[in-house]
Amino acid sequence: MGRRRLFFPLFFVAAFFGLSFLVQTLWNHILVDVTTVKTLTYPQAMGILVLSKILFGGFGPRPQRTPFGGHQRWREKWKNMDEDERTRFRSEWKRRFGRDE
Repeated sequence: MGRRRLFFPLFFVAAFFGLSFLVQTLWNHILVDVTTVKTLTYPQAMGILVLSKILFGGFGPRPQRTPFGGHQRWREKWKNMDEDERTRFRSEWKRRFGRDE
């Protein structure tokens, strides 16, 4: 049990440093040649990684997803529909999106 407590924080720290190196490498080898941006230092790459997490990833919990990509609440909603509601739902879906499925 003690090894697991130590492994996960070390794994995330190592992943952060590795991803920062990857961001710096890709930036300096691709964007510098293609655009007019300057080269990126390692601390700047770390900052861009954190900034992208804040802007695009957030820090809250992620919604649960079913194996087929739908949300769990839709699965529950479908279970709670009677046959008439399901038929109306299917016909409305076909009307909106033109699909036969």
